Amino acid sequence: MNEKILDIILASINVKKELLQNEKLIETVDKCVSQIVQAFKNGNKVLFCGNGGSAADAQHLAAEFSGRFYTDRDALPAEALHCNTSYMTAVANDYSYDVIYSRMIKGIGNKGDVLIGLSTSGNSKNIVNAFEMAKEKQMITVGFTGATGGALKAVSDYLINVPSFDTPRIQESHIMLGHIICQLVEEQYFGQ
Repeated sequence: MNEKILDIILASINVKKELLQNEKLIETVDKCVSQIVQAFKNGNKVLFCGNGGSAADAQHLAAEFSGRFYTDRDALPAEALHCNTSYMTAVANDYSYDVIYSRMIKGIGNKGDVLIGLSTSGNSKNIVNAFEMAKEKQMITVGFTGATGGALKAVSDYLINVPSFDTPRIQESHIMLGHIICQLVEEQYFGQ
């Protein structure tokens, strides 16, 4: 049993070691920080979407902006799009689960807002649809995916594709990279 635990920890470490060696991905994260800081400075907001564990991560990261990360400071306008269960269940029932996020983006998305979508496969139809709507609204799109980027690759302004096909390992890296973005945005926006 202990050997299995060690193997899982090592697998997570190995994905993170690959991230350390991926200069393009590190540069993409840096560009995302700059885009988000600029969006906040322009009075725009950051919206998040995901499914399952990725929805939990989306909500977690939105809370880091709207609440706080390291410092006591003003709230930043960020929201996870799945938190209104009445909306989600009505739209999924009346239309389709595939449009739960795109319909919301059509209603509240503005030019210059940032949409961050988390999908380990990159193929979640509701997130792809949201990104397509965000493009129509002239929003900035950031896709957090696994190795290939899936369908999100084609509709992401910035693609953070973790070099793995293992969902838990991808999600562990998503939250780490999301935390890095939150920390750096907080530091740069509030001038620390």
